Parts: sequence; C-alpha cells; structure tokens
Amino acid sequence: MKFLNTAVFLFLMLAGQAQAFKSPVSWRFKINYLENNEAELVFTARIEGDWHLYSSTLPVGSGPIPTSFNFEESADYKLVGKVKEGVAKEEFDPNFNMVVKYFGKSAEFRQRIRMLSSKPFVAKGYLEYMVCNDETCLPPTAVDFEFQIVPPQPKEETQLPVEKDPINYAASRDTQASEEVLEETTSADDEMAMAPDEAVSEEVTTAQLTTSEGEKSSFTGLFIFSFLGGLAALLTPCVFPMIPLTVSYFTKQSQNRAQGISNALIYGLSIMVLYVGVTYTITRLAGPAAMNAFSTNPYVNLLFFALLVIFAISFFGAFEITLPSSWVNKADSASERGGVIGIFFMAFTLALVSFSCTGPIIGTLLFEAFSGGIKGPLIGMTGFSLALAIPFTLFAAFPGWLNSLPRSGGWLNSVKVVLGFIELALAFKFLSTADLVWQSGILLREYFILIWIAIGILLTIYLLGFYRLPHDSKSEKIGVGRLMLAVISLSFTLYLIPGLWGAPLKLISGLTPPMWYTEAPLGKSKTAQHSVSEYIEGAHPESCPHGLNCFHDFDKGLAYAKVVNKPILLDFTGWGCVNCRKMEEKVWSDPRVLSKLQNDFVLISLYVDERTPLPVDQQYYSEILGQKIRNIGNYWAEFQAKHYGTNSQPYYVIIGHEDLTPLNKPEAYNTNIEAYLAWMEEGISKFRSLPKK
Repeated sequence: MKFLNTAVFLFLMLAGQAQAFKSPVSWRFKINYLENNEAELVFTARIEGDWHLYSSTLPVGSGPIPTSFNFEESADYKLVGKVKEGVAKEEFDPNFNMVVKYFGKSAEFRQRIRMLSSKPFVAKGYLEYMVCNDETCLPPTAVDFEFQIVPPQPKEETQLPVEKDPINYAASRDTQASEEVLEETTSADDEMAMAPDEAVSEEVTTAQLTTSEGEKSSFTGLFIFSFLGGLAALLTPCVFPMIPLTVSYFTKQSQNRAQGISNALIYGLSIMVLYVGVTYTITRLAGPAAMNAFSTNPYVNLLFFALLVIFAISFFGAFEITLPSSWVNKADSASERGGVIGIFFMAFTLALVSFSCTGPIIGTLLFEAFSGGIKGPLIGMTGFSLALAIPFTLFAAFPGWLNSLPRSGGWLNSVKVVLGFIELALAFKFLSTADLVWQSGILLREYFILIWIAIGILLTIYLLGFYRLPHDSKSEKIGVGRLMLAVISLSFTLYLIPGLWGAPLKLISGLTPPMWYTEAPLGKSKTAQHSVSEYIEGAHPESCPHGLNCFHDFDKGLAYAKVVNKPILLDFTGWGCVNCRKMEEKVWSDPRVLSKLQNDFVLISLYVDERTPLPVDQQYYSEILGQKIRNIGNYWAEFQAKHYGTNSQPYYVIIGHEDLTPLNKPEAYNTNIEAYLAWMEEGISKFRSLPKK
C-alpha cells in the first residue's frame, strides 16, 4: 500500500511540475478589422518581474537590440506605414552608457495592413527582441507569428459563418464592438502607457480571465463548504489526538504566556501557509484553463472515483493508508530545532501524520474547486486550513481549555466511518461527471439517486447501532449526537426518494445528473414536463434542460434567430459543471424564466467539455488557452475566453444577430430569480431597440 499512499499524496503536489524553461516575455497576437479593407495586427507582450523590453525605435548597433518585426512578402496584403508602439519609458542606463527607451510589465505594438485579397489569407513572419534587468541581459530571441485573416464581406452580402467556425465569424465583427467587449477584461495592473488616440484593448489571455459578481457567491459557498470540511477533518482519529500533543509541545517550548501565544499564532499560520502554498504552486503552474479542463476530464474523474472508493473502504476499517514513516520521522526531527523553523516543521508533521484522514477531504475539495480556475482552489484551501488551524492555535495558546475537550475514544472512529459514507457518495458524483461527458448513459439520474438512497439507508442503520465495523468499540447506548445524525441521515434519504419519479431535488441540484439524463425523457415533474411546441431543425430538446429547444451549434442557432427575429442567449456550460446544473434546476425551472427561454430567446448552449474531436485540418494551437484546440469543447472554451474574457461556467450572454457584442452585462452563477428575470428583460429591451434593417 505504500506505493499507493505515496502516489496519492504526490498526485496533487507534483501535477504540472514538468515544465520547460519559460521566457520572461510572452506574446499574444490579435487582429482589429478597420474600414477601407484595412486591418491592424496587434502584438502584445507580457513582461515578468523587473525585465525590460526595448523600444522598436532605438538605433541599431549603439546599445540594446531594439524590438523588430519582419513580415514575409505576400500578394494578399501590403504594410501601411511603420510599426507603432505605446509610450515607452526613457532613462539613462549606466550599463549601456546611454539613454534607452524600454517597456516594463507590458508593451503593445501595432502594424496596419491593407488587404488586397477578398479571400482568407495568412500574414506571417517573425519578431525579434532582447530583454535585460539590472544585472544581466538575455540573448536576442526570435518569435514566429501568424495571423489568420478573413477579409470582412460587405454588409449587404453578409453570409452565415462557416459550419463550426464561430471564431472566424467573431473575428469579422466591427472593431468598436470588439474593443467594447475586451476593454472590460484589461487588467488594472497592466502598465500599458498608450497614447490616448492609440489606445487599443488587449487580447484576453489566461492570466486576465475575469471573475463576475455571480461567481463571488459561488466562491463564498466554496469557502463555507471547505471550512466545514476542515472542521470534519479535525474530528477524525488522525487529527483530534494531535491537539494535546501539540499543546504539550508548546508548553515545553514557551518560557512565558506571551511567548506561548506568539508560538501558537506562528503554528496556525504555518498550517495555512503549507496547505495554501502547495495549492497555489500547483494551480499557478497549471493555469486556470488547465484546472478547469482537469475538473471535467472523464479520465481524471474516473481516477478520483476509484481513489475515493479506496479511501472510503479505508475509512470503514478494511486497511489503513499512511505515508512512508521516513517522511514523518524526518519532519518530526526537524521540528525539534525550535524557533520558527521548528514550529513550521511541527505543522508539517501534523500534515503528514493526518494525511490518511485529511487526504480524501482535501482531494475532494480541490477537485470541486478546480472549475473555479486559480481562485477556486486557493479559496477552498484557505477555508480548510483556517478551520484546521484555529482550534490548534487556540488550544496551544490557552492549554487550560484542554479540560473541556471530550476524551478520545470510539466516537472518533464513528466520525471516520460517517466520513467514509460521505466519500463513497461523492465518489459516484465523479463517476457521473465522466458518464455525462462521454454521454454513455451508464449512470442515469434514477440510478444515481438509487445508489445515494442505499448509502443513506446503510449510514442511518449504522448510526442506530444495527451493525459495527472492524474498529468500532462496543457500545450499549446510542448517544444524543449520534441519534441526531441518524435523524438527519434518514430525513435526507427520504427526501431523495421522490427524485426517482422526477422530483427536482433542488437541495442537491448540480450533484445529481440533470433531469433530462433519465430513462424517462423530460422526467415526471411539473418543471420537467415542459413540452416542445414545435420541432426545430438543429435544436436538441432531448439534451437540453426542461426540454427546451436549445442549439449546440452556434451557426444553426444564429440562422434560426435571424428567421424568428429573436435575441440569442449564449449559454456557456459543461456536462460536468455543477453550478450550471444548479442554475438550470433552481432558476430556469421558474415558470417565468422558463417561458422567456421558450418564447423570447433562441438558446445556444455551448459545452466547453464536449469531447467530440475536430477534424485534424481544423485543429490548431490557441495562444489564449495555451493548448491545442483538438475538440469542440476546446473550441467553445477559446471562443468564450477570447470574446468575453472568462473561462468559467455557467456564463450567460445576450447578443443580437450582427456581432458578438453583449446587449447588456453578461450574467454568471446567480440563483436570484428576480435578478435573472430583470437581466433577461433588459436584454430583450436592448434587442428591440436595435436599428432595423
């Protein structure tokens, strides 16, 4: 089991470590389409730390190498003027003994071209740059660039975009609309000193993806859920007995009360630094797009399903999962050094010793938080580690409080068994996500609910003492706390039963498969009995919430919206998106919202985790996501990030027919039905006020 234990522990810590050397400058490329058959090619540089990128106007040969742009000759276009750049800083540089012009943090260069061809073409070449800091300079670096240019067609001849190519359609929208959408995503920290008449909004990069107001409430829920997870971990037999040991350690190390309190605070802070620090390292290396993709990857979900089942069996007492003893011994030896370092390693020892109980909880929390990009895991681990650190800190600072703690005993193992049942139930949530992404129909909604009912019954009769597991102590009486847990477990189990016949089960919306994923299409409940008034070619009511006529193809949805003259509601969603299911089951189920979705909008649901592969000749590398676009889900994910500055789901945008400009502020996760209705009404009003053609 040691191999398994080590592999599980290192799984999260080492993810994304294998990474090649990264240049301090990263480049992003973008096209702005202008009038008179002209376009503007935008080169945006992100500069890390204190490195400097030099101006393109520096004289060659007298100092640092200037940034230069070299275009391949082509009959499809010609350059208009020279490269323009933002306002650079000018300072005397003693290293070169001259005044230099340079950019820090970020820089933008633009080259205008005139399109000589009416057919799509490629403008390519390479740029060369040099970077220095106060101590050293790096050798000149060349970067290839390539712009896929689609000359806009005259408005009176505007055609539908090519099948499955919404990005080319989006790229041909007018420049002003592009800048209005992307301007909101520009980071306030960017030192982009552009001249007022030359200000151009930047291409959205992974680091710039934004968080909406609606997502903040989701993060609040994640923090609370993680905090409760930390409290649950505290009550396990791996952690609870460590409290008196920790108090004893600080009592011996502290010479007076003030020092004891100070050491206790350092200890609590060390716990948080350990958990949050490791999480930050992993998420920062991988990036938010990778974390989001990770959370919906079916193979990863299957792996977590298997791991949680193994952990649940361990919690039931079949075997014990521990880390190699050498790790614990080394950390424990380091804790004897005293001082801040000793206290830190004392916290590290706690993390190692308690892993067999905290590991499954941490893994579940992190996985649930991955879809929140970088912020999600950090918020989750902050909540978990805070709940774990507060009791240890308080008891270490005030050792007299130990007398009020219950003694260790069989109740600790009962807590561990209860957590085992919870882990087993959550394991099937990961199996369900993989099943949904693959659309295999193995774990339909009824089967999922039936499994949870069975787990709930087993948990209830365990709490009532009808059977014991290997490490349970003999107990003639059922305590009040255990009885109350049994009542809660039984009540929750009874609540699940109507779900077998189509009840929405809003209390756990997002955890269960969606209501349309069932043996009985459209379910049996009132909210699920939404009838499709007419068959619409290209729509998919069989796989849309509440049987709505939604489209999964942007082009077909756009074409239909033009025919019926209705605004488009873009629904960026995912098969494995928990908050998407919550919105559909808590908000979209409201009769007023459902009526508007049916009658006043054309709904286009774009699944960012759809695994259907793209043809090989349509696959390409995305600078925005930092990965190759291999399937339809990748395609929609880039589409969302490129044009709306976010990679989180759910995300709702109301647009017209001519471009992708939002008619009002996009909406995210927000279960306030009245606010959502007001947002829909505003979008409808804005659409009706658009100029008629």
